[in-house]
Amino acid sequence: MRRFGEAIVHGQTYRPRPGAYAIIHDRRDVLLTLQLDPLPEYQLPGGGIDHGETPQQALHREVFEETGWKVAVQRRIGVYQRFCYMPEYDLWAQKICQVYVCRAILQVSEPPEPHHRAIWARPGTALDMLDGAGDRHMLQRWLAGH
Repeated sequence: MRRFGEAIVHGQTYRPRPGAYAIIHDRRDVLLTLQLDPLPEYQLPGGGIDHGETPQQALHREVFEETGWKVAVQRRIGVYQRFCYMPEYDLWAQKICQVYVCRAILQVSEPPEPHHRAIWARPGTALDMLDGAGDRHMLQRWLAGH
């Protein structure tokens, strides 16, 4: 599995943290989330899969929490991993990021999760905006086949 992001801290134990993330489109633009805290960061919407959830259930929940949108899952396009410290959980994690392509269906509300904003952008602009190398790689991969 391809790895992106920070170097692995040798001697550090990492806990696997599977997650589901989305490239959401409306046939023209791509929906990103801007996470404002602790530092502003543009990301693909998504997050961790909770105990008892399927990846698709987690995807729907996380996308709604971070964007306020309902989506239709079209297909999984890949997976990557990154190793990082998650201060909000006081956890050293091996994030296993499953990425899905989704079609935007309906904006139900503003993002209910604090410190998140839903941002629509042209695909090329979204590629430049994304802060994570893994997110950029997956969006680029989707764009190449789209």
